[in-house]
Amino acid sequence: MSAYDREPPGAYHGAHVDPLAELRTADDPPWDVYLTGTVFLDIVFTGLDSAPERGTESWARGMGSSPGGVANMATALARLGLRTSLAAAFGDDHYGEYCWDALEQGEGIDLSASRSVPEWHSPVTVSMAYEGERAMVSHGHEPPPDGPAPECPPRARAAIASLTSGRRAPWIAEVASNGTLVFADVGWDDTGRWDLAGLADLEHCEAFLPNAEEAMRYTRTDCPRAAAHALTDYVPLAVVTLGAQGAYAVDGRTGETAEVPAIEVEELDPTGAGDVFVAGFVTGTLAGWPLADRVAFAGLTAALSVQEFGGSLSAPGWAEIAAWWRRVRAYDDQDPAALRRYAFLEALLPDVARPWPLRRAVPTIGFRAAR
Repeated sequence: MSAYDREPPGAYHGAHVDPLAELRTADDPPWDVYLTGTVFLDIVFTGLDSAPERGTESWARGMGSSPGGVANMATALARLGLRTSLAAAFGDDHYGEYCWDALEQGEGIDLSASRSVPEWHSPVTVSMAYEGERAMVSHGHEPPPDGPAPECPPRARAAIASLTSGRRAPWIAEVASNGTLVFADVGWDDTGRWDLAGLADLEHCEAFLPNAEEAMRYTRTDCPRAAAHALTDYVPLAVVTLGAQGAYAVDGRTGETAEVPAIEVEELDPTGAGDVFVAGFVTGTLAGWPLADRVAFAGLTAALSVQEFGGSLSAPGWAEIAAWWRRVRAYDDQDPAALRRYAFLEALLPDVARPWPLRRAVPTIGFRAAR
């Protein structure tokens, strides 16, 4: 049985949706999305009343473990129904085995381009959540020098790349030359130079999705919307996330813009929300949705993810999206215009009767609301 013939193991029964079903042909690439990077083991402690104090012992009411790092993005893509291929290096320890099994068997992610590295232990991050904030401690050694990306990446409709200033990744140009759409994000520039010319692989990308602070620093502007327009001199499509204000996108080829406000939710843990946003935007782009719908969907999936703890733990699937949609329509005081913004999802959503918000990512047994 192939990965395509079964419902993804991480999906709720009856809730699997293929957003590209109407577009698939016999000549399609084998994968919808390809990505590469480092997989961490994330250990999340929740239910702490306050930050740990020096010289004391703190007990958490909940705890969970899950693959993190690039696994956050891969999991978010897979749960949205995209056929996802991940190239990553895994340690040959128990942590690495756990992460491999969780991604391959639990989420249906293709790991044929990944490898287990002898005598290299898995990077680990411990996250402690309290008072709406989080503190993290990480440990790991330098990844293998030849990197996880294979010499011949698998064919895919899209690829997601994390750009690093001053460093090219040869696989990006290679996949772009074969027709793969490359979506890029970027981390904080520790050098302080914020030089767009240093992001050399941007020339091969279809879209660039920085946050507002990153976008303004790279473009030397004081307005994130102006920054988005400036970025279209370097990449066809710029999407700037605005935090609590939502997101703003500009298509430099057509001049089209889209701005969608954020959805108000109770934020418990923002870990992985940016990854989920990118996954949602990639999904909408591959499905051929209008720009505003893509931005709205990306923001919705990110909002659903921050209501739970953890990175890949909290990435929403179609069951969560369907439950949210049914719940918000049940209130008589909803703004009709706001509801219309998400009406395009109606035809896609599975008929799953589940409450919302869903406690999908409660880390362990025992972390429940008081009765």
